Amino acid sequence: MHLGIRTAISALVLTSIVVSAVGVHLLWWRTAHQVSQTLANTINDQIVSAVSDELQSVTSEARSSMMAVRTLLAEKVFDPRDARKREIVFRSQLLSQPTISWVAFGWPDGSFFAGHKLGDNVIEMLEITPDRNLRINRYEFVGNDLRLKASWFEDTDYSVTGQEWFRVAKETNDEHWSTLTTHPRGERLAAAFSAPIEIDQKPAGVVAIIIELTRVSNFLSQLTVGKSAGAFILERDGKVVASPDPDASELVALKTDHPLFPVAVDAIRNAGSAYEPGEGQPFNTTVTRDGKAYQAVITPISFPGWSLVTVVPESEFLGPVQMTIRNLLIGLAVLIVFAGLLSAWLAQRLIAAPLIKVVNEIRHVERFDLDKVQRHPSRLAEIGNLSGAIGDMAQGLAAFGKYIPADLVKRLISDGNGARLGGAVRPMSVMFIDLAGFTGISERLGDRIIPLLSRYFGCVSAQIQSQNGTIDKFIGDAVMAFWGAPSPNPDHAVDCCRAALACRRAVAEAGLVDDHGQPVRIRIGINSGDMLVGNIGSEVRLNYTVIGDAVNIASRLESTNKVYGSTIIIGPETRRLAGKSIVVRELDRLAVYGRAGGLQIYELLDMAGDIGAPAWVASYEAGLAAWRARDFSAAIGAFEKVLEIREHDAASTTMIERCRQQLENPAGEDWDGTTVARTK
Repeated sequence: MHLGIRTAISALVLTSIVVSAVGVHLLWWRTAHQVSQTLANTINDQIVSAVSDELQSVTSEARSSMMAVRTLLAEKVFDPRDARKREIVFRSQLLSQPTISWVAFGWPDGSFFAGHKLGDNVIEMLEITPDRNLRINRYEFVGNDLRLKASWFEDTDYSVTGQEWFRVAKETNDEHWSTLTTHPRGERLAAAFSAPIEIDQKPAGVVAIIIELTRVSNFLSQLTVGKSAGAFILERDGKVVASPDPDASELVALKTDHPLFPVAVDAIRNAGSAYEPGEGQPFNTTVTRDGKAYQAVITPISFPGWSLVTVVPESEFLGPVQMTIRNLLIGLAVLIVFAGLLSAWLAQRLIAAPLIKVVNEIRHVERFDLDKVQRHPSRLAEIGNLSGAIGDMAQGLAAFGKYIPADLVKRLISDGNGARLGGAVRPMSVMFIDLAGFTGISERLGDRIIPLLSRYFGCVSAQIQSQNGTIDKFIGDAVMAFWGAPSPNPDHAVDCCRAALACRRAVAEAGLVDDHGQPVRIRIGINSGDMLVGNIGSEVRLNYTVIGDAVNIASRLESTNKVYGSTIIIGPETRRLAGKSIVVRELDRLAVYGRAGGLQIYELLDMAGDIGAPAWVASYEAGLAAWRARDFSAAIGAFEKVLEIREHDAASTTMIERCRQQLENPAGEDWDGTTVARTK
């Protein structure tokens, strides 16, 4: 498949633009991702810092409360069984530490006492006896005073000894952080800081400071995490610890309906073993959900097993970049279309159109129509130089074409094989033309013969070429031409005869005269048959020509015109091939010089038309038949009849003379009427 130059240039321009566009797009996209990752990391660092400060505040208050309660109990400032003093201490801790939600104490026998803060104005004091009887005292602020508003009893299934914070602290005899959801009055996610209590060096129970994580969720909702990002505190298995909730309070269960919550869970679960909280290093990952991409950063925090997961939609940072890229792509598409049209127009105007003209000139050269080759100036120096070189080549070939047949040059160019030694036998026609009396004329004129020859050669060459003939060579005043090569021509005999008649007519019309002012005459011999045609010669010098017996006969027939006073004599094969296309008279049966057998020779009179052969032709042929029948008297009568019509018919005069010679000196019995040529 071959592309036109317009298509090729347009494709190159568009390809360069597309490659540039793709490169810009990839560069922008890479930069956008780097910016997205940098922003996500920056936001995560800010969130981690804020959450760490908040959790530090929570843990500090929890530890402060724990220290205060443990000190009071260990120093026996009050007896844990003293309900009144116990309530006072627990209420004071709840009021002084805003982040803690519970202060609780559990005994090994299953007894439980706790203070629970409900918002900023309500505190409940709960006591559970070993028999699972729950007493509740509800306190509310009236002005600046906290007053008991209600007291009631309930049954409960809550068992303090089954709680993790109680069990682990008692078993390890050490402080312990844990998460829990079960409370005496419902389910709420919380973090508990518990520690065992010894009084008089004897285990007395476990005290716990509990922070309901709805407070942390409320804090997370107040963080500025981009426009649509979110921060979550999750456990290692993806369980929620805190989720952004602006309405969170101690009285509301933790919400997990945040749109980015499933993404955070997917991030920490998909991280698998690649994320190790114990190493303390943040872990970056990308999560795709519902066809959208999110940047997630997982960071370990101070609470054991907890991780802060920050989720940022890539569109939040990449959106403007993507919009810019989209606009850029639209602009590039418009640019590509415009550049394509412009490049196509420029390629057509500056390159393609001039090159097409140059190619057409090369086609003229290929067809050897060198007179049609023109030079085409161009604004591009290379194309102008190419056109000039083709013009120079055409001039050189035009000069070269005057030395060899144009058809041969065309054939060599079209075949692309070059000139090689060798040939082939083909059925062809060959013609020899000669000037009558040339030897005497050339002797008398000397170098002044050249203008006469030039005009003579010009006349016959033009007619030969116009009738599809190939001029083989000029030999002195003789012209050799053939038909049927290099291109096959099934009508070679007819074309050759037509060319011969045209040459005779052209020379007569040209008014060519010799040095005595007499019109010059030409003689033409034509013959057809199988001839060897091709490149004949040596490796150094070749001549595209024809050779063979049929060629030699044509040369002899040309000189035979002298005997019969004719202008054009053709051989029997030419007569057969031309058939009804020509008008002829049979001149004689002649054994040309160098051949033993005789052949019929014919004088070419004209091309066949509406008018047949002249009447005198029949008389001549009747005389010729009588001659061959040895009826020489009758033959003389027939030939004389021809002379009555054509006063200067040399052939009839010659035949009358031969008849008289036979009457005087009859030939032997082997005579068959064949005339034997004694000279070439």
